[in-house]
Amino acid sequence: MAARMPRLRLRDSNPLLLGLPWGAPLETWPAETATFHELPVGPSRHVVRFIAHDGGLVALKEEPGWIAEREYVVLRHLEEAGLPAVKPIGIAGGPEDDAAILVTSYLHNSLQYRLLLSRVPPGPGYLRDQLLDAMAGLLVELHGACVYWGDCSLANTLFRRSGDKVQAYLVDAETSEIHPGLSEGQRIYDLEVLVENVGFGLADLAAMQGRSEDLMDDALAAAESVRDRYFALWNELHAEVEVGEDERFAVAARIRRLNDLGFAVDELEVEPGPTGRIRVRVAVTNRRFHARELERLTGLRALEGQARLLLNDLREYGVWLERHERRSIPAAETARRWLADVLQPTLARLALVVGPGGDAIQAYCDVLETKWLRSEAAGLDIGLAAATEAYLEAGAPGPEITGTLGGVS
Repeated sequence: MAARMPRLRLRDSNPLLLGLPWGAPLETWPAETATFHELPVGPSRHVVRFIAHDGGLVALKEEPGWIAEREYVVLRHLEEAGLPAVKPIGIAGGPEDDAAILVTSYLHNSLQYRLLLSRVPPGPGYLRDQLLDAMAGLLVELHGACVYWGDCSLANTLFRRSGDKVQAYLVDAETSEIHPGLSEGQRIYDLEVLVENVGFGLADLAAMQGRSEDLMDDALAAAESVRDRYFALWNELHAEVEVGEDERFAVAARIRRLNDLGFAVDELEVEPGPTGRIRVRVAVTNRRFHARELERLTGLRALEGQARLLLNDLREYGVWLERHERRSIPAAETARRWLADVLQPTLARLALVVGPGGDAIQAYCDVLETKWLRSEAAGLDIGLAAATEAYLEAGAPGPEITGTLGGVS
C-alpha cells in the first residue's frame, strides 16, 4: 500500500521538493528520489539526510510531529528577527503525526566545532576563545529575542568564520521555546546548560585527541568562562547608564560602543534622574549593524565580522582617495570606486583558490588580515597587491591554519 501523503507546508514551490515521497520514512527514500549528499552531522536522535536543491543543499530531519512543528515555529521566529540560525523551508506532517520531516537550508561554509578546532593545535588559543565568545553571544541574542534555547550545546551549533571572528548559528531548536519575556531564572538555567554542555563538548574533543588530564581540566575551565562572557555582553547591552544632563557625549559614546559590538540601536529611552542627571536605557536590534551599513553603501551582503573589516577597508580607501585627488569625495562615489578598483579585481585574483562553493568575501578578509600582519612586521604598509600575492603563495590558508591571527582583537 502506498504511504499516505501527509500535510505539507513548503516555502519553496520547486517541483523537486513537491515530488519527494513525504509520506514514507526518510531513511527508506530510494537513491533515485533525489541527489543525496553524505555530510558529517553531530550526535542526533533522529534521521538526517541532505539533498541537492537549486545549486545548494537542504537538510531533512525526521522527528515526532509535535517537536517538528515547534521547531519550525521557532526557526521562523528567529528568521524574522534576523538571528543566526538555519532557515526553515518547510515541514511535512503536523503536531498530531507520529513523525514529521522538517526541511531547512544547509548552512554553507559552516563547520562543526570539532572540525573548526582541529585546524589549530589542541588546548588554549585565540580560535577557541572566539568559539566561546560566539556561543555566549548567540545565547545573549536568543535571550534578547525572548527565546529559551533549552538544549544549548556545541553539537547543536554550527560555526562560520566571519572576518577575524567566528559566528555561531543555532541548528537545532527541538527544545526551544518563544516567550513574551524571559525571567532571570530562565536565562540563568539556560546559561548553566550551555556551560555544562560546552564543557562536555570540549572534554570529548580532548579525549578524541588523546590529550593529557591537565588539558581535559583546561577544557572544563574554558567552558566555565562562557558564563563570564555571557554576563559581560548581556550587561553591556542592558545596562542603565546615569549621566549629567549636559553630558550628551556620554550617550553618544554608549551608542558607538554598542555599534562597535555590531548592534544597532532600536530605541533610546531617556528619563529624569536625580537633580541634574538623566537615566539612559538603550534597546538594540540584532547583531548586524556593520552588515547593514555595508549593504547600504555597496549592495554587498556579508556576515557582521566580515562587514566590519570591509567597511574599515572602504574607509581607508576613501581617505587615500581624497588625499590623492585633493578633494572631498561623496560616500557613494567612494563605495563605487572601491568596488570597481579594489574589491572586484582582488576577488578575481582569489577566484581560482576560493572555488565556486567557497566564501570569497572571507578570503578577501583573510587577505586584509595578511596585509595587516605583514605590514606590522615590516613596519610599513605593504599594500593590498603584495598581501594578495603572499596569501596566494601560502596556499590561501585561513589565518587559523597558520596561527597568524594570534593576538588580533
